[in-house]
Amino acid sequence: MAAPTTTTLFTNGKIFLSGVSPGTNAGLSRAPTFASCMLIRDSQIIHVGSETDAPVASALANPSQLTIHNLQGKTILPGFIDGHMHLMLLGQALNKLDLGHCTNLDDIRAAISAHAAAHPSAPRILARGWMHSMTPHGARSEDLDGLDPTGQDRPVLVDSKDLHSTWANTAGVRELGAAEWVDVPGGIIERDAEGRPTGVFSEAANINYVWPFLARVATVEERVAAIRAAVKAYHEAGYTGMIDMAMDEGSWEALRELRRRDGAIPMRVAAYWLIKPADTVEELLRQVERAIEVARDTEANSPDCRVVGVKVICDGIVDACTAGLSEPYAHDGRAVNPLWTAEHLVPVVMRADEAGLQVALHAIGDATVKLVTDVLTAHASPARRPRVEHIEVTREEDVERLGKASITASVQPVHADPAILKAWPRLLGERRCGRAFAYRELADKGAPLALGSDAPTAPHTPFGNVYVGTTRKSYRDRTLETAVNPHFALGLCEAVAAATEGAAYSTFDEKRFGVLAEGRKADFVVVDMDWKNETLPDTKVAETWFDGRRVWPTEP
Repeated sequence: MAAPTTTTLFTNGKIFLSGVSPGTNAGLSRAPTFASCMLIRDSQIIHVGSETDAPVASALANPSQLTIHNLQGKTILPGFIDGHMHLMLLGQALNKLDLGHCTNLDDIRAAISAHAAAHPSAPRILARGWMHSMTPHGARSEDLDGLDPTGQDRPVLVDSKDLHSTWANTAGVRELGAAEWVDVPGGIIERDAEGRPTGVFSEAANINYVWPFLARVATVEERVAAIRAAVKAYHEAGYTGMIDMAMDEGSWEALRELRRRDGAIPMRVAAYWLIKPADTVEELLRQVERAIEVARDTEANSPDCRVVGVKVICDGIVDACTAGLSEPYAHDGRAVNPLWTAEHLVPVVMRADEAGLQVALHAIGDATVKLVTDVLTAHASPARRPRVEHIEVTREEDVERLGKASITASVQPVHADPAILKAWPRLLGERRCGRAFAYRELADKGAPLALGSDAPTAPHTPFGNVYVGTTRKSYRDRTLETAVNPHFALGLCEAVAAATEGAAYSTFDEKRFGVLAEGRKADFVVVDMDWKNETLPDTKVAETWFDGRRVWPTEP
């Protein structure tokens, strides 16, 4: 016997109709279009329009089979899809000490000491949110020693805000076994004159050594709990989908285990398998073959939880002076190249593309943006919707090429927050800062936009993200009047569309969800908001619905 259907009418509100297809230029002043009601049946949207439309009248004629949801003037938006985030790292970060409020080493030491005292049974102290600007004279293991009031001398491991570095105390260096580590391509192990590690591990050294260690010491139960915590936090923020950009064996195992236990995860998850730097092309291609194997495992994948491609981190970040630039850094004249060469990158891209996988390439500095644009335009099929992540410092000619090739621009406006860019003028100089975060230009040139947060490196609230993208002002510190390159701002309609339909389009899901239309999945968020850029941070999420049922708040 078939289960009874559930029909719900949402009325007395504003239902956002995007009208901004990926790759189209909506401009700054595109006015929003709203319907007055939406009808869903089970997991599907069956009508969006007005109360006088025939499908609504038919539903109202059978009141015993209809639930009416009075929105009381609130707005319904498509469920947000985080176009670039790190699922396992986010879930784990929710339980780490947040150092985001710190401004210097003394603040960091005091926060860690207080946290250690409050958690005497934790086997190690894990923290996040350290920025290199907090320790302008460098960071060393001894800076984090002697901070455990319990006398246990536990390991301390601190994630940088961008996740590109880990800073460890002496006990942490010892537990990691870092004294035995050899240098890896694209990795930085900071060492003293005798070659001994001094406590900071960056880029490929962080990915190849620290991340696997943390995966090993985390039990399956802890990893499953981390995913559950991340999904819950995302429901509360108004998300119904996420695109993971660092999938690996441990995270995939935890996702499969969670699905085995619960049957399904109430979140649309698309993932890119992380390809780590290696000495030889053969080693790199072995990783790609593993990604292909996982993606083709029909038992392990489902339409709502699947591996869709590979991810390569092709450079570092500006703040750590590891982003690949075409000219030396302004403050010290240091020349920094991309972490990957074309010789290593091309075979990875070609094999993944040949196997039907999508390719996502991290590129922050202009030299790296040029490299990945060269590689993708020559070796990746446009039909597979290749993508470039971050795109923070660019040359105009490369933006033009990205747009012409319809390569997805996967951008994170929260990284353009002026509160965290205070070191950039010194590091880059005024001219290059003037080319930072050129989102308007990317949209104007025809690149499909997908907005993400890069959580946990930045706040994951979608409204804070859209606020920075449309105003170029600070979400973290709204007292700041600074606007970063306001001529590169996005319009509100196109930014919301990029954070919903654009992100769905990037993984070929735009026909299933990401827009409020007949036949799409009933994934949406009910919000109390004014449709104004300046008031976006004040938006309140009232309800989040996934697959036709409310998932936040969870109480009746």
